[in-house]
Amino acid sequence: MVHKKEPESEPRLYGFCRTASVVLTHLICFGFTVFISVLSRPGTSWFSWHPFLMTLAFSFFMTEAILLFSPEGSPIKSFSHKTKGGVHRLLQGLCASCAVLGFAAIFYNKHLNGKPHFTSWHGLLGLLTVCVVIAQSLAAMPLSYPSLAKGWSLAKLKRYHAASGLITYLLGSASMLLGLCSVWFAGAVREYAWYLSALCLVLSAFVIMNQVSRSYMAKKRFQS
Repeated sequence: MVHKKEPESEPRLYGFCRTASVVLTHLICFGFTVFISVLSRPGTSWFSWHPFLMTLAFSFFMTEAILLFSPEGSPIKSFSHKTKGGVHRLLQGLCASCAVLGFAAIFYNKHLNGKPHFTSWHGLLGLLTVCVVIAQSLAAMPLSYPSLAKGWSLAKLKRYHAASGLITYLLGSASMLLGLCSVWFAGAVREYAWYLSALCLVLSAFVIMNQVSRSYMAKKRFQS
């Protein structure tokens, strides 16, 4: 009897941990976005829009767009997959829009102040990330209009979209981590707040990576 109960208790424990991690990620992405908003005070300068919009894009919209499909902590778990897909596209569209606007804000701010562009790893990775976000959004169109991808199965398109989406999210997370090393952020927060902010980004990236990889591996096992 003891040996029969142990295998059942482990999945429950793992399921609880996954649910708790997803709920924590929801709180983190919202709290971190609010924190950066208060810190940057959007509207006070052209620069202020950059950290606000970029955080809104990647820490909030993109994170929530992926968590919609979480089997443990989706805010619309009971809705149909089609509805989740529609909300996902809306959030990803908002993410891409905010990313482009945030990029435009910092580009124009540097132009006004006569500063050179893309002289740091944060700037270079940020440029790459914005380009990848735009490409990812365009590449996702065949999922809504399968006729655009003749010869490709919908299942294969979804796998490629999930894999490229994870890469895009990790690029955004890495870009934000480098942003924490900027003179502006390092001078605006205390040391403990810096480490806490970095931890929030790392934890969110880990949860998203775990969700996408588990979903991909489950589909792969199912189809094999």
